[in-house]
Amino acid sequence: MPISRRTFAAAAAACLLVPLSACGSGSDDTGSSDASGKVEGDITFQTWNLRANFKDYFEGLITDFEKKYPGTKVKWIDQPAEGYADKISADAAGGTLPDVVNVSPDLVAPLAKAGLALDLDKAAGQYRKEYLDGAWASHRIPGMTGTYAFPWYLNTGPLFYNKSLFEEAGLDPDQPPKTYDDLFADALELAQKSDGKVATLANVPTIEDFGRYGVPLMNDQGTAFAFNDSKGVELLTKYKELYDAKALDPQALTATPESSGKKFLTGAVAMNPGSALDLGNFKKQAPNLYKNIGITDQITSTGHVNMYVMGVMVNAQTKKKAASVAFAHYVTDAEHQMSFAKKVAIFPSTAGSLDDPYFTKEDGTDETRVRVAAAKSLKNAVNYTPVLFSEQMKTALRNEVAKALQGKESPKDALDNAVKACDTLLQQQG
Repeated sequence: MPISRRTFAAAAAACLLVPLSACGSGSDDTGSSDASGKVEGDITFQTWNLRANFKDYFEGLITDFEKKYPGTKVKWIDQPAEGYADKISADAAGGTLPDVVNVSPDLVAPLAKAGLALDLDKAAGQYRKEYLDGAWASHRIPGMTGTYAFPWYLNTGPLFYNKSLFEEAGLDPDQPPKTYDDLFADALELAQKSDGKVATLANVPTIEDFGRYGVPLMNDQGTAFAFNDSKGVELLTKYKELYDAKALDPQALTATPESSGKKFLTGAVAMNPGSALDLGNFKKQAPNLYKNIGITDQITSTGHVNMYVMGVMVNAQTKKKAASVAFAHYVTDAEHQMSFAKKVAIFPSTAGSLDDPYFTKEDGTDETRVRVAAAKSLKNAVNYTPVLFSEQMKTALRNEVAKALQGKESPKDALDNAVKACDTLLQQQG
């Protein structure tokens, strides 16, 4: 399930792919934000790769909603993680977008620009106070007024590290890196002491990494990208040094969250980002690693960790606005977010929920230690991925980063080219 976009892709997101006639979109009140009226009718709800693990939860949620609102019927359809953005885009173009759709901020942006995402500031503004301010703001679009999805679950997580690998390299296993300077120095040391057999990192820098490093990602107006400044070049230059020394895994150019995780499990990589969800996997799949697992905070130059956000959007063209808004709110209200959070290692976006003892009291286990620390950090966390940063832009950045690491372009030229490509794609978004 997408719960991190790294481990939200493991733990980083709701309606779907049926004809408009079936899900009730394309109504006479298209464009209206009025969601008043009786909550009734048939609607369609699409989630993002959640059925396999949470079938009972969602079927129970839907049953309870239909009991609360007699005369409603919710059809649930779940889409695989692979190609989800393309599926939403195709449904939007074909007029088959469901009534209620599980989205991330970058997925909602083109839908909002096309007039397909309901403005909840207008249609459901009475619910705004129920959510964390940062979470509610996460589905706003630069250059537009309004908020285009209910915030749903959040995630963040620590860095895990292999204490035995640190010790073998002569590094203090109880003193993991706290700053970028520490990280780069330790990574080079680990690579040197292991003759290049142990890399510290398994992933090339992403837009979130540039954000955490303190690089300005866009201009103040949100009309152009800016991550090719001197600080951005500095970060990519450091990664190039790591790559050349094999302190960055040689296969990082083609790594996925899954492949990076496997490298960490097998001891080929010394550090990997993750969430509390991963601890159970370590215990089962790599007991020796679990015995030597170190847990430390995300490294950031800004004082704010990265936060992954999922949302629930209402199709602006649905014929059943009242029912769709009511259901989207029901899925994301405090009671149901808390219930979901206790089934999987995610965090509610509702105000006050992170003060629940479940997120504040430790019991001596690593699992609660990670959960409590993550919940605390979420209160001032930032979603570094710009809302307008599309999948195509992520690919453009990744391709240019690869050229820099391979020495085909300088870090400066690579980032200049990436910004140029992303700005072109931004202009095409309209």
